Amino acid sequence: MTKADIVNDIAGKTGLDKGSVQTIVEKFMDSVKTSMISGENVYLRGFGSFIIKERAEKTARNISKEETIIIPAHNIPAFKPCKTFVNAVKNSKK
Repeated sequence: MTKADIVNDIAGKTGLDKGSVQTIVEKFMDSVKTSMISGENVYLRGFGSFIIKERAEKTARNISKEETIIIPAHNIPAFKPCKTFVNAVKNSKK
C-alpha cells in the first residue's frame, strides 16, 4: 500500500477531498519525523509506537579490503506495533 492508496482510502471513507487528506497525511508524517529528530518517541494508543533505538559502537570487517572498521554508536528510528495490532496480523488469513 502506498501513500496514494492511503489517501484514496481515507478520502473514500470520510468523504473529504483527496487534496485535504493528502495534506493531513503529510503533516502527520512531518510531525512524527520532527518529534523523532528532536529525540522524542511517538506513542499512538491502539496502533503502536515510533521509537528511537540506540545502537552501540561495534567493530566490523570489510572483507574485500581485509580491514577492520569501527561503526560508531548511533540512533535509528523503529516502529513497535501494539499487541492488538500484532495479534490481528498474526490471526489474519489470506
